[in-house]
Amino acid sequence: MTPEEGDAILHDYFAPWIQRLGLRVEETGERHAVVRLPWSDALAREGGGLCGQAMMAAADTATVIAISSARGGFVPMTTVQQSTTFQRPVVGADVLIDVRITKLGRTLAFSEVTLTPDGTFEPAARASTVYAILA
Repeated sequence: MTPEEGDAILHDYFAPWIQRLGLRVEETGERHAVVRLPWSDALAREGGGLCGQAMMAAADTATVIAISSARGGFVPMTTVQQSTTFQRPVVGADVLIDVRITKLGRTLAFSEVTLTPDGTFEPAARASTVYAILA
């Protein structure tokens, strides 16, 4: 799957409020994807940091792209579990969301997600997800 096909999935299958996050697929691979969450003052909370809800939604959405890439295209799926740990604030920077599929089964997929401000090497957050594959 190409990044352009990933962007088409974002456009075709996600709610308008997710589309307004401005996510862009940067990279896709056999068992991973990298998605960019552009910085927006509209997503900043009191104090100027990017809100955790936006990062969690972006991580969840990026997982769909990674699973789709691993399977060769989009199939219906749904989140079963997501656990997120925030390590440091993000201020004034895009976030790169790197999703690695750790197990891809017939009905479940597991992933590890790292959210890193663009231009740095230290993650701002980490997440793990479990998805049910419905088709």
